[in-house]
Amino acid sequence: MTDRVQPPGFAQASLMADQTSGLTRRSLLGGGLKLAGSVSAAALLAACAGGEAPLATGPQAAPTPQVASAPLPSGPVVALILPLGAQGNAALAGQALKNAAELAMAEMGQPPFQLLIKDDAGTTQGARTAAEAAINEGARIILGPLFAHAVGAAAQVARPRGVPVVAFSTDTNVAGNGVFLLSFLPQTDVDRIIRFTASQGKRSFSALLPENAYGTVVQGAFQQTVAETGGRVMALERYTPARLADAVKRVADVAAQTDAIFIPDAADSVTNVVQQLAATGIDLKRIRLLGTGLWDEPRLFSVPQMDGAQFAAPDATGWRSFSDRYKARYGSDPVRTATLAYDAVSLVGAIVRTQGAEGLNSTTLTNPSGFAGVDGAFRLKLDGTNERALAVLEIRGGAATVISPPPRTFAGG
Repeated sequence: MTDRVQPPGFAQASLMADQTSGLTRRSLLGGGLKLAGSVSAAALLAACAGGEAPLATGPQAAPTPQVASAPLPSGPVVALILPLGAQGNAALAGQALKNAAELAMAEMGQPPFQLLIKDDAGTTQGARTAAEAAINEGARIILGPLFAHAVGAAAQVARPRGVPVVAFSTDTNVAGNGVFLLSFLPQTDVDRIIRFTASQGKRSFSALLPENAYGTVVQGAFQQTVAETGGRVMALERYTPARLADAVKRVADVAAQTDAIFIPDAADSVTNVVQQLAATGIDLKRIRLLGTGLWDEPRLFSVPQMDGAQFAAPDATGWRSFSDRYKARYGSDPVRTATLAYDAVSLVGAIVRTQGAEGLNSTTLTNPSGFAGVDGAFRLKLDGTNERALAVLEIRGGAATVISPPPRTFAGG
């Protein structure tokens, strides 16, 4: 499937996991983009004006067709590859990402590029075919795909042609050599919450980690960051539901020497883990519970044992504004990852307006000063991963409150 997005005023076509790759953080897990460095902030804001994603439970509503009143978009071709023809939640996520991309196009006024939308159907072959077709049609950069296997397939086509890929997968194995991940990576959450906790004088950490792919990723990040901050790992336990009681007991055995317990898991699992910890007699008012963005679920905030617990996540201000505008346009709530497509399109718009098509390269994309998006500041790294400026939130009285705002700039940027 191919679709060239029209600017505001044109009739639009009906809009149609890699615990699973691009969905991992939110289903496991601002304004327009600003480019720092040689490009002035004023030029960027002019280039990228705009306002400030749970999976959707139903199909996305199509926008109301409008009478044509603007010229067709011109400028370089930018491809967006999504699993629009996939099955189930993958298609719903793909549609929400497509909607978000079109919202970004609408909010930048007259887009300085042509957005070419391709459907990979969520498959490896589909991604390869979509990437080949997009590049043959002149694409200077590829946004997407969503799933790791699809990213790898698209990259095999794009790399030899010198076309950068800004993908939405969370699998860092597909990053690098011209492939950049814009997704929410768990490593950033871990680094932020552990460093913040260490800055408050807490040096002894234990961890209870789920026995899954997410747990494996955060384990490495946890051990590395604790070591870098001069801390000690008192206990590190992996668990399944059947082995949880034994894992909790081993963590409880070293509770007297522990300042904080790290539990990076989804809300329902965390509730069970924390209740079992409390049942062992651990003083959860003395030992701080720590988590990642997976904790950003209101149902977790009302659990009594979670009072005082802290986690890292994007500041929600930009998300709320984006979500409101999305719902007003499409009549339904976006998936949490929809902001990735919005930011990717806005980023390309800002680059093209300030540097032209020649700016769509790895050097510009990896500007060390980073960019400002819906979920706060971020920067793409030379190894293809990313770094995000996250807030630290504390659960108290049934709500989560920001106790350490996200940094506005990156160290060394």
